[in-house]
Amino acid sequence: MAKNKTVFVCSECGGESSKWNGKCPFCGAWNTLEETVPVAVVSGKAAAAAPFNYSRISEINYEDETRYGTGISELDRVLGGGLVKGSLVLIGGDPGIGKSTLLLQICGFMGNDHTILYVSGEESERQIKLRAERLGVSCDNLFLASNNNCESIIKAVCENKPEIVIIDSIQTITSSAISSAAGSIVQVRECTGAFMRMAKSEEIPVFIVSHVNKDGGIAGPKIMEHIVDTVLYFEGEKQMSYRILRAIKNRFGSTNEIGVFSMDDDGLKEVENPSEMMLSGRPLNVSGSAVICAVEGTRPILAEVQALVTKSTLSSPRRVATGFDYNRLCMILAVLEKRMGFAFGGLDVYVNIVGGLKIDEPAADLAVAMALYSGLCDKVIPHDLMVFGEVGLGGELRAVSRVAERVKEGARLGFTKCVIPKNSFKALSKNSDYGIKIIGADTLSGAFKALEKKD
Repeated sequence: MAKNKTVFVCSECGGESSKWNGKCPFCGAWNTLEETVPVAVVSGKAAAAAPFNYSRISEINYEDETRYGTGISELDRVLGGGLVKGSLVLIGGDPGIGKSTLLLQICGFMGNDHTILYVSGEESERQIKLRAERLGVSCDNLFLASNNNCESIIKAVCENKPEIVIIDSIQTITSSAISSAAGSIVQVRECTGAFMRMAKSEEIPVFIVSHVNKDGGIAGPKIMEHIVDTVLYFEGEKQMSYRILRAIKNRFGSTNEIGVFSMDDDGLKEVENPSEMMLSGRPLNVSGSAVICAVEGTRPILAEVQALVTKSTLSSPRRVATGFDYNRLCMILAVLEKRMGFAFGGLDVYVNIVGGLKIDEPAADLAVAMALYSGLCDKVIPHDLMVFGEVGLGGELRAVSRVAERVKEGARLGFTKCVIPKNSFKALSKNSDYGIKIIGADTLSGAFKALEKKD
């Protein structure tokens, strides 16, 4: 019997190669080529191109575009205002983080007004029923199915016309037209494309759950993320009760929004005030701690930045950043050494954003720098002081956006002083009373001196 010819497919870009290479010849990624059996091509003449319709942009009416409220305001925020009709939403995250729990809770809220088909390729209908009872989900409009055949699922959807479809998970779904195993690159890519065509043609919103790989990214080829309309990712440690839902891609809203949840015995609970959650348990009168007001989408969030500076026993001191960009930490350390004269060369440095939050905006630079200064000099930053600002390579402080909203959030949570870049005063109204003392600084040196001033 002739052996099936195999090809090597890149998990990043989906490019196919006849032989294995350490580096993908298409996108340049390393160690991403995986062996698989190619999809069979039907011989004979190519099918005639089907005609298609097109419309003048001025004649297209979008006022009747439907968004479904999911009943979970934090999820609606991340989706951009609700679930769009005909959209394909991909949800990824670590095992046990809460993906299936969130989707079942959505069924409990939306099942009162909409028919929902929940298809699982991993659990039986009885197992899903047991989990639904634990979460208190019960409605007559929720239909369960245990099936992993792509064509069967699409046929059932087209015949029964449910208003919402949930696929859990895409790695367990297979197409009869492809001979490779479930979870392979080709299977995942083709099944996702089939569900996308179904969602658009039937105008049915579809949720797809995806596993993650060993690096923490969504498993499968990158082209899968290009196919779908929205990519949501659950962040957080399984040992911690808090979960953060972040939009990595969203064709119908902002990608900067986050939703904050807490995991309890009876499911996920919305956290309406994330700032209080992030600052809960914050130690007082301890050096190396500063408070930053970050902006995630339209929401200002206060978070604690902790820095630990200690003598190193290694020839090459350690630099560890959790929730903050490692390269940006190295830059701030270089600025503190060159411009401020602080010596970190023989010291281990650990920086942590408390609560599992990941901050990637430059406004966190000043908080990290002040936490490092506090940890190195063992000087306590006042517990009622909040800081934010971008640090330049010359040690200068640069203005950031959304200044008024950050200041108001700090005042609302009881902070009495705020150190900001002096240029940011332009964004504040001179006639407004923000209820907090605002201190402007041009450089890191000026910001550090603000700690010495007494009221």
